Amino acid sequence: MKKYIKDQIKKSYETKQTIYEDDSLLDKIEDVARKCVALYKTDKKTIIAGNGGSAADAQHIAAELVGRYGFDRPSIPSLALTTDTSNLTAIGNDYGYDYVFSRQLEGMGHEGDIFIGISTSGNSVNIIKAFESAKKKNIMTIALTGRDGGVMAEMADIALVVPSHSTPRIQESHILIGHILCDIIEKEIFGDGVSI
Repeated sequence: MKKYIKDQIKKSYETKQTIYEDDSLLDKIEDVARKCVALYKTDKKTIIAGNGGSAADAQHIAAELVGRYGFDRPSIPSLALTTDTSNLTAIGNDYGYDYVFSRQLEGMGHEGDIFIGISTSGNSVNIIKAFESAKKKNIMTIALTGRDGGVMAEMADIALVVPSHSTPRIQESHILIGHILCDIIEKEIFGDGVSI
């Protein structure tokens, strides 16, 4: 059992090591951080969505920004589209599950916002439709995916593709990337900065 546990931990840090050594992906993470910092300096917001574990990640990242990440400071506006059960069930019932995020984005997204869509496969139809809605409203799109990036990587303004085919390893890396973004945003806006 202990060997199996150690093997799972090893696979997790091997995935992160691959990210650590991928200058192109690191540059993209930095680019997203810069764009988020610029966005927040103009009083806009991030909007985040995903399904299943990625829904939990969307809520986690939004909560770190709205609440706090590393230190006390004013709230940073971020919205997870996965939390309002009345919206989700009404839209799902009236329009279909494929539209649960795009319909919300139509109503709550504004030009200059950033939409972060999270999907381990990059092929979640409801995130793809949200990307389509975002484009119509001049909302920047960020794909947080894995595997080959899927359709989302082709559609997004910036695609952060975790180099793995394992859903657990991708999700672990997504929250790492999310934490890095929260840390940079918070420090750049309210702290001493991180020299991005």
